[in-house]
Amino acid sequence: MDSRRSRADLDAKMGQAVDVRMFLRQIRLLFQLMRWHQWTKNAFVFAAPVFGKELFVPERFGQASAAFVAFCLASSAVYIVNDLFDLERDRNHPQKRRRPLPAGRVEPKLAVAWMAVLIAGSIGVAFFFTNLLAALVIAGYIVANVLYSRNIKHWVIMDVMFIAVGFLLRILAGAFATFTEPSYWLLLCTLNISLFLGFVKRRSELISLADGAVTHRRVLEHYSPAFLDQMIAIVTSTTLVCYILYTVDARTVHVFNTRMLILSVPSVMYGLFRYLYLSYHLNEGGSPSRAVVMDKPFLANIAIWGLICLGVIYGKPYLGPYIEFLK
Repeated sequence: MDSRRSRADLDAKMGQAVDVRMFLRQIRLLFQLMRWHQWTKNAFVFAAPVFGKELFVPERFGQASAAFVAFCLASSAVYIVNDLFDLERDRNHPQKRRRPLPAGRVEPKLAVAWMAVLIAGSIGVAFFFTNLLAALVIAGYIVANVLYSRNIKHWVIMDVMFIAVGFLLRILAGAFATFTEPSYWLLLCTLNISLFLGFVKRRSELISLADGAVTHRRVLEHYSPAFLDQMIAIVTSTTLVCYILYTVDARTVHVFNTRMLILSVPSVMYGLFRYLYLSYHLNEGGSPSRAVVMDKPFLANIAIWGLICLGVIYGKPYLGPYIEFLK
């Protein structure tokens, strides 16, 4: 009798252990759906407070951080929406078929429930820790991306331009959250760099997927490598021109009280050229965020650019008396 009871207790404990492992496995898969490595894009919410000289104001930094968290939750929800719409196509993709939804490791109903939690969390964080305008921008971002996943991603050229809208909304969310007026040069530079990333990604998909490109993404039938090369050349040039003009613009010089932001131009040039190298020669351009996260020279260049910008924008009170040309 005692042995039977002991065995029953052991079986119950083993069953509980299995349940706990299955629960933890589901949690891990749900976090995989969020694609945390894509969150680097959401750093754009800090652009307006950084270039508006508000970053080191504690209240503004807290508001920008809240907007960043809100956008991370919102973008993760959007990725789930996209995965649900592209479920069948992703199953035919050599890499994307390993994702939790196409691989069948997460049920669509559970993914929808998790998506709803993320959406509610993103808007809640924005509303309670920033303000209504920032929350509305994030809500607009979610609606826009649902429309993108449903129809707009199949419209040639417009699909890439709509991706650029998402980056502009990130800028506006950071600006509204911190009550900072974004420079029109900042918006133009963001528009061009996001178009650059979008067209490079389309080219990489077209090349790497070859005959299966249209099966994965229908809009790719309207693109060709030659056409995308032309688009990439145009937006690379306009990105550089916009950024250079921004650094020497009279308003920029007046706000920062220095002409030395132009020192950051070589880093921007190297970043664009390095990214093209990754895409054209190492075929890393299919995932812009992964290329950023994995490439050490690219990361080092971003750090150098960031230090130059922070030094020029915020360091003049400390460096100005010692370095004459910062005047």
